[in-house]
Amino acid sequence: MIRLRRFNLVFVLGATLGLGGCLGDLFSSPPQLFDLSPKNTFDENIPRADWQLVVEEPAAPTAINTDRMAIRPSSLQMEYIPDVKWTDRAPALVQTLMVESFENSGKIVGVGRRAIGLTGDYVLSSELREFEAVSDGAGGATVIVRLVLKLVRQSSGGIIASTTAEQSVESASDKPADLVLAFDAALGKVLKRTVQWVLTEGVADRKRYVEE
Repeated sequence: MIRLRRFNLVFVLGATLGLGGCLGDLFSSPPQLFDLSPKNTFDENIPRADWQLVVEEPAAPTAINTDRMAIRPSSLQMEYIPDVKWTDRAPALVQTLMVESFENSGKIVGVGRRAIGLTGDYVLSSELREFEAVSDGAGGATVIVRLVLKLVRQSSGGIIASTTAEQSVESASDKPADLVLAFDAALGKVLKRTVQWVLTEGVADRKRYVEE
């Protein structure tokens, strides 16, 4: 009987601790979710495209292919801001904002993802090399966004142009709200350059292609 009572006591304690862990998970605060904005203003002199564009999701290294906000305390170390997430994985979020930015330019006939069945005249392939904050160790940080771009002519599969769009923006602090503002500013400049570069290169190639 003594052994049975001890067993029951351990069982009850274990069940209580397990229930406490479940309750802790149940009442824990959800992560803060942050979104970023597409680009809305462009140079009126950029050319108008009479063709369609497919925007592929950028490839990305594992460290930033996530919905977590990345920060580097040193050049060889990557961490994530606790209890903070983007509304989507970084590459998917950037793809969505690129599509919306092209639409907002009003300078292209059609743009979208391949997943929706769009067959474009050109394909924008890219790699998100950097999408992170770099801490200065004193409460400040600099956000860096770097996107390597390749514009592909669909009919031939050939790359007609490639470039890198990169922007760094100093954040007011390493707090999530300030970092998000810096991410938004940096990505906004990269998106603007991307749209203007694609339209310029695509229209020029289209003209050469028609003349051939």
